[in-house]
Amino acid sequence: MKPRNAADEVSLRSSPPADRRRVEPVLIDTSEVARLLSMSTSWVYREASKLGLKGYKLGRGRNAKVLYKKTDVLKWLEQQRIH
Repeated sequence: MKPRNAADEVSLRSSPPADRRRVEPVLIDTSEVARLLSMSTSWVYREASKLGLKGYKLGRGRNAKVLYKKTDVLKWLEQQRIH
């Protein structure tokens, strides 16, 4: 068996194992949409449906959470591009 040196051990520790890689979220909440678009959360709640961004409501009443597909938001943003 080949002896390890300190550099090999550091490189092994710095790279995450295959089963612990970061997974991109499919759905993002209203505050993340607002941050992505550089707008306020109230603007997102008010304008999203008018712009064609469809939300998914999870829960009931005051505690309901509205989530959006990240791909839909990015696609809408790309459509707003000025040539």
